[in-house]
Amino acid sequence: MTTTAPAPTSGVPVGPGLSMFDPIFVGIDEFGQPVYITLAYRNLLAGGEPGGGKSGLLNCIAAHAALSVDSRLVLLDGKLVELGQWEDSADAFIGPDISDALTVLRRLQVVMNNRYAWLRAHGRRKLTKADRLSVITVLVDEIAFYSATVGSKQEQEEFVALLRDLVARGRAAGIPVVAATQRPSFDIIPTSLRDLFGYRAAFRCTTPNSSNIVLGHGWAEQGYSATDIAPTNQGAAYLIAEGGVPRRIKVAYLSDAQISGIADYAAWIRRPDTTAPAGVPTDLGLAA
Repeated sequence: MTTTAPAPTSGVPVGPGLSMFDPIFVGIDEFGQPVYITLAYRNLLAGGEPGGGKSGLLNCIAAHAALSVDSRLVLLDGKLVELGQWEDSADAFIGPDISDALTVLRRLQVVMNNRYAWLRAHGRRKLTKADRLSVITVLVDEIAFYSATVGSKQEQEEFVALLRDLVARGRAAGIPVVAATQRPSFDIIPTSLRDLFGYRAAFRCTTPNSSNIVLGHGWAEQGYSATDIAPTNQGAAYLIAEGGVPRRIKVAYLSDAQISGIADYAAWIRRPDTTAPAGVPTDLGLAA
């Protein structure tokens, strides 16, 4: 669930001591209080018109994940530039190539199945921080590019099927998905997919129906419509968590220079440890 200030009593660690099991700061609410989300066992969907602030939210989450000691990043970015600065911190960075996207999603599905087999063998239902397995955070900037624009119809359908499987089953296996789209419509985000996302953020939308597609049916009619967000108020959104009520928030903004600095530092702390004992893997492959 989302939380507001005061921050967790144990404090939120910073720098390379971060964990994907820690609350992630994403911005402030309408009362100026900080807003945190816990992503380890959730997925997040962001939708809204171009320029609304979706990339800002993705970059906040990417920054936390890149600095977390127990996280690995898989990035899919059809435009290359929205998440491109995090490439050196990622296990995989996929650009406008649906074949590469399908390959990495298939690999993630194998990892997920292996983790569930491990959990079953140990009589468990989900991973925890104590398991010391990496949380593989998957960020997709523009679902519609891979599901409706590039590639053949068969490839697009496979992409949607693989993404749906990761969203449906990945969170308990430590593979949360964060996805964004500037085309919030039923053909891009069917209800059966939308409802699998524990967190949903609606940035400015042009119609109440588009807002409802992101948040859920009927919220616009109850006064929670992203059409009310001014075009000049970039980064403003309605955020809803499972079983909750939409909340107006303002997403934290990282400038390109700030992203570059954080990304460079994150890549540095993720460099292979050449001092590791023999037999200890030092690569960031998707084998675990």
